[in-house]
Amino acid sequence: MAMMLNLNGIDREVDASPDTPLLWVIRDQLGLTGTKYSCGIGQCGACTVLLDGEMIRACLLPVSKAVNGRITTIEGADSKAAVALKQAWEILQVPQCGFCQSGQIISATALLESNPHPTDAQIDAFMAGNICRCNTYARIRSAIKQAAASLA
Repeated sequence: MAMMLNLNGIDREVDASPDTPLLWVIRDQLGLTGTKYSCGIGQCGACTVLLDGEMIRACLLPVSKAVNGRITTIEGADSKAAVALKQAWEILQVPQCGFCQSGQIISATALLESNPHPTDAQIDAFMAGNICRCNTYARIRSAIKQAAASLA
């Protein structure tokens, strides 16, 4: 079934079953592989994208539910918060393996856009749904704080 998606500000026509997970459309049909597949049950956060500014797990959302929304992936995350986070991630050398980092940055973007001055406890609570097997949580928190300070 042909559907139109607004992905990173560009309208794209996709041909998929309405119940196909958005993740597969993003990765397999549209070729944007920054959004990762990991657990497949929405528990790890690796597939996190923004839909109308809200975090969603792309492995769980049927593509038909995203048709009238604006989808932002790591490739298109260019808001002031996203840019500040990407810079902080690089400066503080946050990633080890890097697998979870696109989901982490997208989630952190949603955090800073809703709460520009989060406390450590707020960061930890908001980011709790994103698993990092390399255990870089302290560096992730530091990068979020640095990005928030640069936006102030």
